[in-house]
Amino acid sequence: MRPRSLSLRLALGALLLAAGVTVAADFAEARVGRGGSFGSRGTRTWSTPAPTPTAPTAQSMQRSATPQSQMGQTAARAPGGFFNRGGFMGGLMGGLLGAGLFGLLFGSGFFSGLGSLAGILGLLLQIALVVIVVRLVMGWMRSRNQPSYAGGARPDPMQREALNGGAPMGGAPMGGAPMGGAGAAPRAGFGTGPRGRPIQLQGSDFDTFERRLEEIQTAYGRADRDTLLRLATPEMGGYLREELDQLERDGLENRLGDVKLLQGDLSEAWAEDGSEYATVAMRYELTDVIVEKATGRIVQGDPSRKEQVVEFWTFVRSPGGEWLLSAIQQG
Repeated sequence: MRPRSLSLRLALGALLLAAGVTVAADFAEARVGRGGSFGSRGTRTWSTPAPTPTAPTAQSMQRSATPQSQMGQTAARAPGGFFNRGGFMGGLMGGLLGAGLFGLLFGSGFFSGLGSLAGILGLLLQIALVVIVVRLVMGWMRSRNQPSYAGGARPDPMQREALNGGAPMGGAPMGGAPMGGAGAAPRAGFGTGPRGRPIQLQGSDFDTFERRLEEIQTAYGRADRDTLLRLATPEMGGYLREELDQLERDGLENRLGDVKLLQGDLSEAWAEDGSEYATVAMRYELTDVIVEKATGRIVQGDPSRKEQVVEFWTFVRSPGGEWLLSAIQQG
């Protein structure tokens, strides 16, 4: 291979890599946790939460200060990098870039024959088409998971009134009188499994979970580290502080707003070693935009469009104490 030809292929390879990274960054998660699964849930840290109508599936924990038990669990992985995430998009972009670079450098494979400007433009067009198709499919899948309401007021999103294990906790309409307040019957946790003993939750506990969702997301959008450390365990507070520090080093800020719970239900509630835990599945919406601090230029997201997210949030408290965020897992 002639040196000039090799140099051309290396230059085109760098161009392809830069284009792929740009596409990958467009799909990167923002908001609290960056779309990862991390934190601690006591002895249940390395087991997935019990399924609920809001979130029938859950991702396993990726990062935790809790040592992994010797039960054949998969090794912990740190959240963050796009290519470290599993799932469709990570595999798609990894395979796309891998095939492109090898074909480009060695003159074979899917992306061979990029010896002209038309070939380069054709490659970039293919990448753009893949991105558009994936976005359309993901949007269609999200729309299928959204419940429809046939008129009338929207039901209580946290559905606090369920008494049977595994069922949604139905309740009063949103915007009505306070729900689950004083005098409400306690609700038992379900999906408790063999570790820990089941505990009962009051309606006020579910009010707190909904309030914590908004408080923590809002504090993260303001880069309010003090509030995050007050509302989360030291472990979770440290993870969130790391994310904010990285954004600051990059000259960026993650502006979050209009946080609203759409649907939620209890997955598990139990006590162990002097602490009480509750894992709640929540589907919520928010505006999620990353901007350059110096210029205000939008790097990612759309301030006029709300995004929907499904996650399991786990809270912990000492008996009679305040609920603190201790883990987030993707639904």
